[in-house]
Amino acid sequence: MTHRSATPVDDTAARGRAPLVFGGLPEAEGWALAPITSRDRVHFRTDRELPLAELRRDLPDGVTVSYDQGEGLYRVDGVPGTAPVLADWVRTWCAGHGTTTVGLRAETDVRRRAPRDLPPAFLDDLCRHYLPVSLKRLHRNASTLRLHVPDPDDLTQQVSEWILKAVGQFDEGKGVPFGAFLATQLSKWVHDLGRNAHGRTAADTEHRQQKAVAAFLAEHQRRPTEKELAAYMGQSVATLRRNSQTVATLNGLRNLQSLDGGPDATEVMLPDTAEAPDEIMGEAEQTLLSHALTAACAPEPGARPDQRAGQPNVLGWATWYLTTWGGQTKTQLSADLGTSVRNMNVHADRVERALRSRLAELVD
Repeated sequence: MTHRSATPVDDTAARGRAPLVFGGLPEAEGWALAPITSRDRVHFRTDRELPLAELRRDLPDGVTVSYDQGEGLYRVDGVPGTAPVLADWVRTWCAGHGTTTVGLRAETDVRRRAPRDLPPAFLDDLCRHYLPVSLKRLHRNASTLRLHVPDPDDLTQQVSEWILKAVGQFDEGKGVPFGAFLATQLSKWVHDLGRNAHGRTAADTEHRQQKAVAAFLAEHQRRPTEKELAAYMGQSVATLRRNSQTVATLNGLRNLQSLDGGPDATEVMLPDTAEAPDEIMGEAEQTLLSHALTAACAPEPGARPDQRAGQPNVLGWATWYLTTWGGQTKTQLSADLGTSVRNMNVHADRVERALRSRLAELVD
């Protein structure tokens, strides 16, 4: 099968030319065969992974479920008007299987299409066309992608999944070409890799600081001082220092593989011991527990980088460290980090399970 190719992802440059053809169908005709429709949706996470096959078998007629492994997010879709019923059904089903839902949220009038409803040849040809173009466009984000998806095969799979995700969200009725829509979404989803792995507040703080420093450099041809950067960002110096500590912690943890990974393992700098005085616990014990805590938050061996288990558990680490040695309550920390106490507890529980095992090994 052949199609007319376009070099950039944004195919608005192709106006006035013959339309792209995928699987023997002009692009507009392909979208018309599976138009985007409205549905009600329930989003939620859980404290443990659900048996998807069993969940799909038990779903009411006309209801579907998808699972975003990278985000650990489940999405249950039904016909319009069923959101409250679906939310109650999900809670009941999960409770009956010994699972607690986290952040369950019902949403109405979600416009989506199922990629599988498109003609197979059309979808296959479209994906094969946009995959290399998308990889080329994402070259500008190479450092971020290598950090989160270091394996080239995994990167190809991730981008393929993003293309399918864009297909499901693309609304052809808005007059924006699919290529332009895909380009916008790719930029968003690359940024979301950091937000999902390291916490929304920390990742956004780092992004804002980097943009401010780059803008100041472009304007003044030098790096800003602390006071200049604070003024440039419209913050107090105290706020800038607090945010810079968050970013410094993030940068240390994001490269963490394992404290026991051999001679080439990355060393992670813990916060200054002045933040955890010896009066709270002896220096040797503090070092031992800090070592165990950081190791408990490391990516699980063998887990894929795009999975939750394959990412450092930064929120869990911050929750444990700052409530144990930093003297903060979870309520205070929740406000500082811009996340819920429930979400902190989910990440902290993951740390606890790994920490128990880690401390048992150290005792032995």
